Amino acid sequence: MSDEGIRCLWMRGGTSKGAYFLKADLPADPADRDDLLLRIMGSPDPRQIDGIGGADPLTSKVAVLSPSSRADADIDYLFLQVFVDQALVSDAQGCGNILAGVGPAAIERGLVPVAGDETTVRIHMVNTGEVALARVKTPGGRVSYSGSMEIAGVPGSHAAVPLLFMNIAGSMCGALLPTGNPVDIIDGHEVTLIDNGMPCVILKASDFALTGQESREEIEANEALKAKIEAIRLKAGPMMNLGDVTTASVPKMTLVSPATGDGILSTRSFIPHRVHASIGVFAAITVATATRLGHGPAAIPNQPGDGRYRIEHPIGTMEVFLDIGEDGTIRGAGSVRTARKLFDGLVFPRDRASRA
Repeated sequence: MSDEGIRCLWMRGGTSKGAYFLKADLPADPADRDDLLLRIMGSPDPRQIDGIGGADPLTSKVAVLSPSSRADADIDYLFLQVFVDQALVSDAQGCGNILAGVGPAAIERGLVPVAGDETTVRIHMVNTGEVALARVKTPGGRVSYSGSMEIAGVPGSHAAVPLLFMNIAGSMCGALLPTGNPVDIIDGHEVTLIDNGMPCVILKASDFALTGQESREEIEANEALKAKIEAIRLKAGPMMNLGDVTTASVPKMTLVSPATGDGILSTRSFIPHRVHASIGVFAAITVATATRLGHGPAAIPNQPGDGRYRIEHPIGTMEVFLDIGEDGTIRGAGSVRTARKLFDGLVFPRDRASRA
């Protein structure tokens, strides 16, 4: 397989980059598949110098696409996080940024036919079992990546890819609030354990002697802080019905603080050990949901009712929206992202014999 190369579509999705594969082009056995992906990305190696990974969790991601296994979707999408400096591939979470490229990739690969100037792709998110709708610009019978939509963290403007998610509450934890409480106490800190598309542990930055405006580099250099955060994460895992999360990429640890710009609050998010350069789509939706709770580190009373939220992060803001019913329940959520095809061709993994 490695001598001939494996068909690969390399794309930016939101503020991440990843390799998009057809399931049929990868080994059927998950262990063999993961071994291949590690060799493709160049892991484990902090620089990923012998692979296509970008030495960052945000650029070491994989989407596996196939015809849908269910009637209410067009395609199946499995997200895999390839760790950078560990020989580990995780399917323990989804990724809303890489999701932004799934609709375009499915059309590029012929899994979904073009349906006019805009094509709706129903995506079964295999990691969580939910279905997302992506609207992709397809003028002239092909995907267009050009447009006027700008998102924080990505230079220039591109075609908008609206994403709509339904029934994502408790996607991995079984309930929006897996403990039934808006506030729990772990290691003396108030936390909100919540899952509206992404299991998150939400904490006040001020509880850790932070302003919440520290840079990614400042936080990553604070070993004592990271040790405290990880200790809380390991205790939160079982409380969130996630079991032992020592080697898992969830839950995401999110520090919140008052907004300094036009957002509703500011965030610093761990993924789970590195600090996110921005914030994931599902994490932003989950944080927005937490602001509506009566109590908790992110709770904000007397909010406007339009359902639009701008979540601040280290390099800008992300806008998400919540579909809120008259009774205050959250029926769905969404975001607008962009994506771009970077290259399409064959990728050649390193040989097993040369693996570190």
